[in-house]
Amino acid sequence: MELIKEIKNRADASSQLIAQALKENQEKLKTASEKIADSLRQGGKVFFFGNGGSASQAQHFSAEFVNRMVMERAPLPAIALTTDTSILTSVGNDRGFEQIFSIQLRALGKKEDIAVGISTSGNSENVILALEEAGRLGMFRIGFAGRGGSRIGKVTDLCFWVESPHTPRIQEVHLALGHILCEMVELILFGKENE
Repeated sequence: MELIKEIKNRADASSQLIAQALKENQEKLKTASEKIADSLRQGGKVFFFGNGGSASQAQHFSAEFVNRMVMERAPLPAIALTTDTSILTSVGNDRGFEQIFSIQLRALGKKEDIAVGISTSGNSENVILALEEAGRLGMFRIGFAGRGGSRIGKVTDLCFWVESPHTPRIQEVHLALGHILCEMVELILFGKENE
């Protein structure tokens, strides 16, 4: 096996998928950015959640909102539902792992908020149940998933799909889309002065 060739193949696949996803999702990125900005203007907050690598992306995106993405600006309210080990373990133990995000949304969420579920398979039970709970609460629901046709599409108002069977490539595209989403929200709310 020639490692340089394997590295190039993966880098090429990643860059092609990112370029394709950004081209195909411009309108969705615009809509999602505007929905999040509207929510934040109304005193809402953004909840991010997912499992494994998607949990780390939920935390990453939340940090970009609370701290900053590229602009010096006021902090924005965002919460990663993947970080409180006492809540995660108590709910997981008492009610089941599939309830770890939906219980938190029921406790913390309101209609003006945004729910962002991240699942490379698009079928993670705890992500699906949380998005269903967000729907009952009246939240706008955004999904990040792998190939179309998974369950997440039935429980979101807007979903970013990545047409790949490979988890690393899906996560790389999710990162690019999520970064642009954060930047656009900053741009809408705080203007161009710090570009």
